[in-house]
Amino acid sequence: MEKIRPTAQEALIEAAFEVFSENQGASLGDVAKRAGVGRATLHRHFPGRPDLMRALARTALAELDAAVEAATAQASSYEEGFRLSLFAIVPLANRQWFLANEGLEADPEIAAAYAESLAALRADVEAAKAEGAFDPQVPTAWIVESYENLIYVAWSLVRAGEATPKQAAELAWRTLSHGLKGAPR
Repeated sequence: MEKIRPTAQEALIEAAFEVFSENQGASLGDVAKRAGVGRATLHRHFPGRPDLMRALARTALAELDAAVEAATAQASSYEEGFRLSLFAIVPLANRQWFLANEGLEADPEIAAAYAESLAALRADVEAAKAEGAFDPQVPTAWIVESYENLIYVAWSLVRAGEATPKQAAELAWRTLSHGLKGAPR
């Protein structure tokens, strides 16, 4: 039988994504209200804001991983995988933007998950360099940081309404693959 109604915890997480995406400084009371539960219910599941933010970060990391995995499952090369991953990640901007500014890197669990994600990204960059997608003379750390920051810039443009997710992903890919000068003529 298919689940019809989310649990209180699931409703709180979804409400928190909505509320904090609209207003990063919103209160936990705002989250409880959006979820249709009382503050006591919220505090049973998440005793404080840091607990809720950790849950949101875990959910966000899982969503990013799932989106990238689905988008790149049939990629024929690492280069294509990097391009497809941008088109999977950038549309998540409205949902996940506020987490990039929340300072969760101090949390050991989140820091470990992020470190694991970066290690996988470094390995993918190395593989992409080996197949000729990236210049082998450019340090892997530079490419990783560029990729991460291009996602941030793409999310920023989407949030500001200056680009659609598709346009922002295209710009991020163009910059990563050809620099700001553009494709050679």
